[in-house]
Order: sequence, then C-alpha cells, then structure tokens
Amino acid sequence: MSRLKFIVLTLVMAAMLTGCYNSTSTKKNVFVSGDVSSGNPDTLSDEEEQTDSINDAFYNKHHYAQNYNFVVTADSLPLLRQQPEELLVNLPTDTITVYHNDRLVVVDFRLLKNDAVDSVWIEVARDQYTFGWVREKHLLKSTVPDDPISQFILTFSNVHLLISLIIISVIAIGYLFFNIRKKKAKVVHFNDIDSFYPTLLAISVASAATFYSSIQIFAPETWQHFYYHPSLNPFAVPPILSAFLVSVWAMVIMTIATIDDVYHKLSPAHATLYLSGLAALCSANYIIFSITTLYYVGYILLLAYIFYAVKRYVANNYFSYVCGKCGAKLTHKGRCPHCGTLNT
Repeated sequence: MSRLKFIVLTLVMAAMLTGCYNSTSTKKNVFVSGDVSSGNPDTLSDEEEQTDSINDAFYNKHHYAQNYNFVVTADSLPLLRQQPEELLVNLPTDTITVYHNDRLVVVDFRLLKNDAVDSVWIEVARDQYTFGWVREKHLLKSTVPDDPISQFILTFSNVHLLISLIIISVIAIGYLFFNIRKKKAKVVHFNDIDSFYPTLLAISVASAATFYSSIQIFAPETWQHFYYHPSLNPFAVPPILSAFLVSVWAMVIMTIATIDDVYHKLSPAHATLYLSGLAALCSANYIIFSITTLYYVGYILLLAYIFYAVKRYVANNYFSYVCGKCGAKLTHKGRCPHCGTLNT
C-alpha cells in the first residue's frame, strides 16, 4: 500500500472515531402561562411536569420539539400571526412571510383535533419581530433541519435529482461504450484493469443503496429520527444505522484508494475516462438498487450483481502468461501490449 493510501486511510479512520454527534436530549425550555408570582409552588411544579410530559410525548413522535432549528427551502413560507383557533372559526387573520434560506426556530406547538387539514400547528420564529403559526405538514414540506447531513439526505432523496442522475448516467454510459468500441478503452466489468478497488467500490455503492432503502422500509422511525438528529459517528447511533454509516465510510475509503490506484495503472487521459465510466456506473447502481429495493426486487438483483461483478473481474484479470522481456502479465500468448515482444 502506498504512503498516500496509508495516510488517507488513517485520517478517515480518525474521522470515524471522532465523528460529529448531535445530542438527542429531550430537555427543552418550558413556557408556563399565568402569573407565577402569586401561584402555589406545588401547583406550578405539577404544571411544569405535565408540560414536560406533553413535550416529551411530542418529541418522541415527531423527533423535534421546542428550540429545534429549520432552514426554509421553499421560495416563501407564510406564517399566521394570530392564534390557529382564530383561523378555524373564520375570524379575520393576517400572515407574515419568511423566505428561502431563512432560519427558523420552533417556539411552541399545538394539537387541534377540530382542524380537518392538519391537527398539528407549529409556532416558529425567525427573529423577535418575525414569528407565527403554520401547519406541520406545510412546515416540513417547506423546510429542512438546520444540519448539513440532513440537507445532504434531502438532496439525494429529491425526485428531480434522481431523474437528472438517470439522464446523466444514460448519456455517460452511452459515451463510454462508444469510446470502448472505438479506442478499446479500459472500463470496469468489461475491459477492466488489474485492480479490485473499482469493482469493490461499485459493489459497495449497490450494497449501501440497498441498505439505505431497507432502513426506510423496515425501520422508518429510526431513519426519521436520524434525519432530524444525524451523526457521522457510527458508534453514536443504533446498530442498523451504525452498519449503514460504516458502509458509507467504506465507500469514502474505497473511492480514494480507487482514484490513487487507477492513476498509477493508467495514463492521466485513460484514467480520467475510466473514472468517468466508474462514476456513471456507481450513479446507475445507486438509482437502480435504491428504487428496486423499495419493491423487494433489489435484494435478488444485488446478489446477481455481486456474482456478475466478481466473475467479470476474475475473467478480466486471470493471467496465464508473463512477457519474457518486460515481465508484464498476459492473458494469452502473442505480442506483448507493453513492450511489443512476441511471446510464443
């Protein structure tokens, strides 16, 4: 292993052990209405305990509560300035609007069973002068948690991005096969190089995509909680998420190792073409396996793909001969592609 690989792998492993972790503590500021100066201490204590109990119940179900931060992703989000009950009984109301990239903090929440549209109302504030109420489904549709990992997850779950990736992958793969036939270029699974890293990376992407969709199917609450309280530390999350994060870190390590190995085995031009094809293949794997797993077909496809990928690698890298002059590995007798010597 080259010194570059050793250094990079060491840094990545260190990042795994010291990955960021967001505390999921349910302790929140509690706002108690009324005149506390004249109240009975025992009564106030009971009210606070009841409020804490309500807040904890809301947090356990919705995975966020008071003081949680969102970022507006929609062009605009109108907030009701009056109480939600006033809107439900058709009293005059007005709104104040927050805009794209505005940061909001959850101030309070309210459950209104007589609201046929959405019984959950959330009060949010941008600053001390800009605050108001909004139905939860409108809030969640128009915002994302104020965390880069959550924003990354939302981006890669976006339907428009998936469609774009499909189009880019089809164009890239078509261009790749054109170059293979015309220039006999190297490409993973077909005319591969003597390195298992690219094949392993492609398999890892397919496996991680399958795992990602499996969590959404079999543990949706766990994934939703991770979305609101993400972490890159595999030791700070439940086992199923820990396994997923380990697979993600493994992809990062293999990507770096693959780039390093490919540029050592191919010329810069051919290496760039090879890596472009590999990127297109990995994009296709992500799309195919993340979607097909939702319909349970992805598991069969994954086993078939792993078998096919390993079989193709062995077929492309089984060398029966060695050049008598330069020592290059050869799959058959004949002229050496490296030094031109005829081996008989």
